[in-house]
Amino acid sequence: MCELMGMSANVPTDICFSFAGLMRRGGATGPHGDGWGVTFYEGKGCRSFHDPQPSAKSEIARFIRDYSIRSRTVICHIRRANRGRVALENTHPFLRELWGRNWAFAHNGQLRGVKKWALGHYRPIGTTDSEHAFCWMLDRLRERWAEAPTQRRLSAGIAELCDELASRGVFNMLLSDGQCLYCYCSTKLVWLTRRAPFGAATLVDADLTVDFARETTPDDVVTVIATGPLTRDEVWESVPRRSLVAFTDGIQIVGTRG
Repeated sequence: MCELMGMSANVPTDICFSFAGLMRRGGATGPHGDGWGVTFYEGKGCRSFHDPQPSAKSEIARFIRDYSIRSRTVICHIRRANRGRVALENTHPFLRELWGRNWAFAHNGQLRGVKKWALGHYRPIGTTDSEHAFCWMLDRLRERWAEAPTQRRLSAGIAELCDELASRGVFNMLLSDGQCLYCYCSTKLVWLTRRAPFGAATLVDADLTVDFARETTPDDVVTVIATGPLTRDEVWESVPRRSLVAFTDGIQIVGTRG
């Protein structure tokens, strides 16, 4: 299956270190060589990069690894195709507008029969069950609320839709509107929050160590979410199955339901 990575921070932060580990799993240390993508939020806008080439061999991925694009919310995905051919239009994260916000979505898993579910305003461009599920989710949210609801109501609504999708198979998901990062675990998702006092961390998939005490200020808060731990010397917390967690400015604002 695919792998996910996300970040939520209280200050614009680059993901060069974490991405250096994730991209290795796209065809080098892992089998996820069927494309990759990343979305960086900058205020109300976002920058997205996609490539159907394996991230471990992609020149665009090397650029992302080496160039410090700073953001407070990031979603990354490396793909191992199972539904939909290897093609640019099938690479995650997928993007759509809702309530005047850019929404980004990335998914790991398979969903039985979801492409038969009726759609309304939103339509897929590619052929993955993931993009169909994303369009279905946004349709349901748009039908339920003409304008953005409170954070509490929106989180509850997203959790309900995720539960419904998870009943059709494996649904590990990252979703964001640039203000909040929603993370749903069907089978496997882990996270950690880095804050003062900062220490050093070493990647699992690359010979690279960073001392975050030299790269941050005492007030920084950075949360990283991934399919599996990216570092070997930090404590990663598992998200309980069939639960939603959400983060704003690196702080958990929605707890787990177990």
